[in-house]
Amino acid sequence: MAINLNKGQRIDLTKTHKGLDQIIVGVGWDTNKYSGGEDFDLDVSAFVLDESNNAKRDEDVVFYNNLTGANGAVVHTGDNITGEGEGDDEQIKITLSKFPPDVAKVAFTITIHDAEARNQTFGQVSNAFVRIVDERTNEELVHFDLGEDFSVETSVVVGELYRHSGEWRFAAIGSGFSGGLADLCKEYGLQA
Repeated sequence: MAINLNKGQRIDLTKTHKGLDQIIVGVGWDTNKYSGGEDFDLDVSAFVLDESNNAKRDEDVVFYNNLTGANGAVVHTGDNITGEGEGDDEQIKITLSKFPPDVAKVAFTITIHDAEARNQTFGQVSNAFVRIVDERTNEELVHFDLGEDFSVETSVVVGELYRHSGEWRFAAIGSGFSGGLADLCKEYGLQA
C-alpha cells in the first residue's frame, strides 16, 4: 500500500524497500474547463543534479527532447500532449544502481508548454499527482497529490529523489515557479 505524502514530507525508499533498484516516477493531471482555443500540454522533466544542486551538462535534463540521461539511469517514456485518460500522463523510469557517484539528486518538474503564449497557468490544472512505483513488482510505494494551491504558476517542482547516508529518499516538494523549461534550466545552473 502506498504512503501518501503531504507537501514537505520525506520518505526513505531503499532503506524500507530492500533491493529496490528500478522505479517509475509517474505524473498525472487533469485540466479544468478551458476555452482558450489552444491545446493544454504539460511536460514532465527530470533534472539530474550534483551536491551543489546544479546540472552539469545539457544531457542532465531529461525531457521530451532528450529521453535518456545519467548513463541510462533516467529514461523518459515519451511526451503525452493531451493528458487524456486515467492514470499516469507521463512517466520517467529510474534505475538507481546506474547513477554515477556524483549524482546527489533528481528533481522532477512539470511545465506547461508555451504557457505564456497560450495564456495558461497551473490555476487551470486539477488532480495533479506524482507517484513512485516499484517497476519489478508494480507496487505503488509513494503517492503525492499536489493540491490546488497554484494560480499563476507555469511550472511546478513536484518532488526530489535524493541520496542520504547511502540510501535513496523522496521529498514531496510541490513548489510553484513562474517560467518555463528554459527558466528551470537556468535555476539548476544551465544556460538555455
